[in-house]
Amino acid sequence: MKPTIALFLHHPICAVDCTNGTIKALQSHYNFKIFTKHELEDNFFDDVDIVSFPGGHGDSDSFDYLLKTNTSPIKRFVKNGGKYLGICMGAYWAGKHYFNLLKEADVVQYIKQPNTDTRRPHAKAIDVTWKGMPDRMYFYDGCAFTGNSFKTIATYANGDAMAIIQENLGLIGCHLESEDSWYDWHSWMKQHKQGTRHHELLLDFVSDLLKS
Repeated sequence: MKPTIALFLHHPICAVDCTNGTIKALQSHYNFKIFTKHELEDNFFDDVDIVSFPGGHGDSDSFDYLLKTNTSPIKRFVKNGGKYLGICMGAYWAGKHYFNLLKEADVVQYIKQPNTDTRRPHAKAIDVTWKGMPDRMYFYDGCAFTGNSFKTIATYANGDAMAIIQENLGLIGCHLESEDSWYDWHSWMKQHKQGTRHHELLLDFVSDLLKS
């Protein structure tokens, strides 16, 4: 039986495009339950293995009104061993100002870090190293991770962690769920289309998360 992912949707902050991309990347191995800002039923997480927050367009401080109803059950789910998958916005929300799930580590805005290769938040294909292999990934004001109490899966060009696993948390700054249509939205991005290759990396990442 496939594990189940509870996937948060609130367009455009946790966008339909990001939600759809996540489902397409993972649906071969996972079932999905969609939830929103509305109050969850008491038994919602009974059949859930992973709670996932995708990225989108907006300010991470939107957490305060989007998750105020469900913060406690989500934190309880993670505390009791449930897995948390955060991509871009969802990764920011694992930090100390939001769900406060990370231990001896924090989530920061990559474009404000020392020696970054970009200071602008707009969409671009950015240099990363994923499990020791160079790559270019879809970036939209993504986060980096500071501290050393986690397993680093990928780094940015300046060496900051871009994707990490810490116990039952899996956090990614770039958009591995991106689809080729995303690259068509920007003329400077078309040459960096990835087909399903980054979806395969995301599937592998989530498998590692479940084993952690």
